[in-house]
Amino acid sequence: MLTETTSKRTFSTRIELPQKVREQLITLLNQQLADTFDLFSQTKQAHWNVKGAQFIALHELFDALAAKLLVHVDDLAERATALGGLAQGTARMAAAQSKLPEYEADGTDSLHAVEGLADRYAALATSTRHAIDAADEKGDKGTADLFTEISRELDKSLWFLEAHLQS
Repeated sequence: MLTETTSKRTFSTRIELPQKVREQLITLLNQQLADTFDLFSQTKQAHWNVKGAQFIALHELFDALAAKLLVHVDDLAERATALGGLAQGTARMAAAQSKLPEYEADGTDSLHAVEGLADRYAALATSTRHAIDAADEKGDKGTADLFTEISRELDKSLWFLEAHLQS
């Protein structure tokens, strides 16, 4: 969904993809950027506020997971601009565009925080797998590869979170 804060402006590039395809990919990349940036901020929210017997382990885990997401945010934004688009990467843009549910403001209980993040990581992993297929169908192996890399990392992060919930 484009809002008044987003731009459809594109720049010329020597990347051989047709402009219409590049515009569709830029939109896809910006949606994933919004969701990933939102998940980054939600992971930091959990990092700052987690409480309970597992505090230090989760505090450190959440910080490490957030750091990985921040790398993906940068990669998604740079791919959108490489295709001739504008990255829609402010916190307000991400909040307006994100499809992820909001993190609970008082979600401090350690296992409840893990469960909330696990749900959001799973949702982003699912949309990222759909993005892989969409980019591949449009003939953009580079963007599909980027999404594949992100998908693998999200699945690994989800495993780390889910391990806390399993016995």
